[in-house]
Amino acid sequence: MELEGKVAVVTGVSKGIGYATVKALLDEGCKVAGWSRSAPDIEHPNFKFYSTDVQRFDAVKAAYQATVGDFGEDIPILVNNAGLGFESPLVTQDHEQWRQMFATNVDGVLYCSQLVIPQMQKNDEGHIINIASIAGATGIPGMSAYCATKHAVRGLSHSLYKEVRNDGIKVTCIYPGSVNTNFFDAIDSVTTSTNMMRPQDIAETIVHALQTHPNYHQVDIEVRPLKPKG
Repeated sequence: MELEGKVAVVTGVSKGIGYATVKALLDEGCKVAGWSRSAPDIEHPNFKFYSTDVQRFDAVKAAYQATVGDFGEDIPILVNNAGLGFESPLVTQDHEQWRQMFATNVDGVLYCSQLVIPQMQKNDEGHIINIASIAGATGIPGMSAYCATKHAVRGLSHSLYKEVRNDGIKVTCIYPGSVNTNFFDAIDSVTTSTNMMRPQDIAETIVHALQTHPNYHQVDIEVRPLKPKG
């Protein structure tokens, strides 16, 4: 896809991977709508922020309608990045934290995708990028609930791409290993370090996937730090 002038929606843009992705897409000439609860420190003529809680369909729909009002109906790029995680053995997993993880990590993907897909189908062009995690391809002790949400994103992505591939729509699921972001602020067993990947590394991967030939589809992309312990 040629990115110059294209409209992209990115969720979870206040920091980390979402923030870096907005910056990378703007550098490529995209017009970017950022949907998240907190605003990023980004000022650019082609960027607009919409306060959104992806856990709630009414909030997502309001953000979508405002985005269409500002940028038009043609939104060929969606990056479902918003996500959160809490650490706990399953036997003591707090039910509210479980609900929050599924509502953000899974429901948010559903809500955002449902709104943009119909116009993508009309245009025979679109690319949905779902940010999962290496936790979506394996099990991690103490992170069973989070793993369950990311396994759900993987299953959703694999099924969705088969539903919409003949409409000219790509669905790519990215599985990052450890990335140096604020995600780990709530994970006591992990300390961030410069040996982790950088958010901009994931953003560059997203841009590369978007720029591929229309008939070339990267379904799964797994990325990890080369030397996680230095």
